Amino acid sequence: MNRDKRNEIFRRLQAANPAPETELVYATEFELLIAVILSAQATDVGVNKATARLFPVANTPQAILDLGEDGLKQHIKTIGLFNSKARNIMKTCAALVAQHDGAVPRDRKSLEALPGVGRKTANVVLNTAFGQATIAVDTHIFRVSNRTGIARGKTPRAVEDRLVRLVPEAFKRDAHHWLILHGRYICKARKPACAACVIEDLCEYRHKVLE
Repeated sequence: MNRDKRNEIFRRLQAANPAPETELVYATEFELLIAVILSAQATDVGVNKATARLFPVANTPQAILDLGEDGLKQHIKTIGLFNSKARNIMKTCAALVAQHDGAVPRDRKSLEALPGVGRKTANVVLNTAFGQATIAVDTHIFRVSNRTGIARGKTPRAVEDRLVRLVPEAFKRDAHHWLILHGRYICKARKPACAACVIEDLCEYRHKVLE
């Protein structure tokens, strides 16, 4: 895939959705961080249902610490891996209070030092909360990037590095959201909706489903 084709792909994705946003519901940087931690191996819909119960009760690091781990679990127990997520969230809240005055740090190193925060979570927070041109590669983005030929790679990090290098600068800020939404609703795992795809003629996937 050449530069002109990539540019046209993102131009069309932008035209179809000029201001893409995460489907996680949040009001503050901290709420986004917690929602992203909870979203690992869970759906955004499921996370939003849980945080709709949690955030009115506790939506700051100190408030969650005051709630306690057992109290936190009661609000997030509908989410997969809620026990380990609750432990990590409690540790993260303690670190935020002790090391960052309760604020979410704006740099990758500090974010990734928080329990339960890996590279993907840090990328989402840096991009969505702070407007940085990072690209978090989840299963959807990994699939879309490899299928279409936009940025092929054998690992999420390899795909991320290629996307950062190859996505035109004008589109890099929103590329994460365009690709994840495209993978979630059009370029689906089992049966991609190629007939409804705005970039079908540019995509290099060999097994298109056009009926």
